[in-house]
Amino acid sequence: MNARTADDDAGARIASTSGLGVFATLRRGVQVSPEITRGWVLTLLLAVVAAVGRVVVPISVQQTIDTGILAEGGPDVQRVVVLVVTATVVLLVAGVCSAFVNVRLFSSTEAGLASLRVRAFRHVHDLSVLTQNTERRGSLVSRVTSDVDTISLFVQWGGIQLLVSVLQIGVATALMAVYSWQLTVLVWLCFVPLLLVLRPAQGRVNLAYTRVRERVGAMLGAISEAVVGAETIRAYGVAERVQRRIDASITATRDAMVHAQKLVSVVFSGGVLVSNLVLCAVVVVGTRLGIAGDISVGRLLAFLFLVQLFTGPVQMATEILNELQNAVAGWRRVLAVLETPVDVRDPGAAGVASGRGPATVELRDVHFAYPGGPGVLHGIDLTIPARTSVAVVGATGSGKTTVAKLVARLMDPTGGQVLLDGVDLRDISAASLRQRVVLVPQEGFLFEGTLAESIAYGLRDHDGLGAPDPERDLERDRRVGAALDELGLTGWLAELPGGLATPVGQRGESLSAGERQLIALARAYLTGADLLVLDEATSAVDPATEVRIARALDSLTAGRSTLTIAHRLSTAEAADLVLVVEAGAVVETGTHAELVARDGTYAAMHRAWVAQTR
Repeated sequence: MNARTADDDAGARIASTSGLGVFATLRRGVQVSPEITRGWVLTLLLAVVAAVGRVVVPISVQQTIDTGILAEGGPDVQRVVVLVVTATVVLLVAGVCSAFVNVRLFSSTEAGLASLRVRAFRHVHDLSVLTQNTERRGSLVSRVTSDVDTISLFVQWGGIQLLVSVLQIGVATALMAVYSWQLTVLVWLCFVPLLLVLRPAQGRVNLAYTRVRERVGAMLGAISEAVVGAETIRAYGVAERVQRRIDASITATRDAMVHAQKLVSVVFSGGVLVSNLVLCAVVVVGTRLGIAGDISVGRLLAFLFLVQLFTGPVQMATEILNELQNAVAGWRRVLAVLETPVDVRDPGAAGVASGRGPATVELRDVHFAYPGGPGVLHGIDLTIPARTSVAVVGATGSGKTTVAKLVARLMDPTGGQVLLDGVDLRDISAASLRQRVVLVPQEGFLFEGTLAESIAYGLRDHDGLGAPDPERDLERDRRVGAALDELGLTGWLAELPGGLATPVGQRGESLSAGERQLIALARAYLTGADLLVLDEATSAVDPATEVRIARALDSLTAGRSTLTIAHRLSTAEAADLVLVVEAGAVVETGTHAELVARDGTYAAMHRAWVAQTR
């Protein structure tokens, strides 16, 4: 599958969610993270109290002036004191309610976003290797990390401001109408043009922030790729080329962010301009109404305070709009992952629990093609009897690795069936299948930790999580030591400085390629699988390590069904059955001796291999 097709597929998934409007995206986001709305009724009531508390100042000003300071018969000091004390108490209550709103929103949103991260990561992990390869790993990681962070920032800050601001505008409007319906109509008429312009402007900002999130994902992908491939970059002296590529990605991200901010700034400037115009208009028209006796001094001053409360949310539009559109763009990218169909689906509890024991594998008329590409396998028929070793040979690109991935069910065939003991792999529960079938890749991946932890990685009863448990660790080390002894690897273990406690480093970089392969074999042995799918383990190691691996393989495969991708034909010579794949089809099947005597494709490959190894 080429990179262009991968990018197109990834873009198509994002495009399918980008068609959602802002509120549709938010609604869909809340559906996948229902914890965000937990206890929303009480939170809303507290927010209403907090918003109502903000209008106590205008009311107090109006009442203090009209009924206290300018009261008939002279200033009423007692009433002024009562009003001031009452306003103080109300403001304190409103402040406490506002604090509770913040705490409740933070608690509920963190719970919801934690759930979203878990769901997104689990879904990414459930996707097949084929689907994961349609995007850079860094971009997938950004969906679980930075994209969710943008949602968190908005919900915890912008969400609070949006909720309070809407309530504040509503309460301010109601009170303004009580004081002067004429000035209230004037205020709203001034904001109507801004509201008409805001909707199309919001659409442009939305697209701009979608582009920002895409650029951030691409940037993280480029950076993570360069970090992982640092050794190769240094070896080929292409650091400057890689730096230029990363610089271009960073620059593109910066340009996208600046463009988005410019759009937000234009909208914000429009809001500030209209807010100032509204204030000027209220002063002019309010003064005329006061002269005409239609509004008192206290009411006019209170109205001016209310206008400030009304226009305040508009002036905060830049931050709120910024975070809203950024969050919506991030939510769409996360939703795009969650809505990517799982093409290798685990039947779960409804699946067949495959019984342990000698494994028989059968491929019936198996076809396979990568999405958007030509067929890779064409009508493969193959039976691997129990306790039989099968070697698959063929030129690079012939389809032999695809056969191995189908047998291990890392992918599903586009046609035909792969069966284990007569049961289609798609009908077997993943937990049961992974106990019976283990794939050992050509280069085993190691997680950071000790040698013992790496070898015991596949043991379900030794996950290493939770509090330290010396007894559990001793039992783990005993089992690992026994496995290495049975594989004839105790001599190699004795050469390591820390024994089973030797740190393997990130991705196993503290060990050689051959040592990483020995760990991968020991890990597979310890799982006790019934069927082993092996990518040639001795294709890139030194002779001494090759001997160790060969001995370990003899112990590992004894009594088990094995399917080996053979890069070296010495593996095929020792196999019970040899399968020759050419251009996605099986062209020859038989033992090594039979195929050599047949003088066909395999015989020609074997003669060439023998000539090279002399």
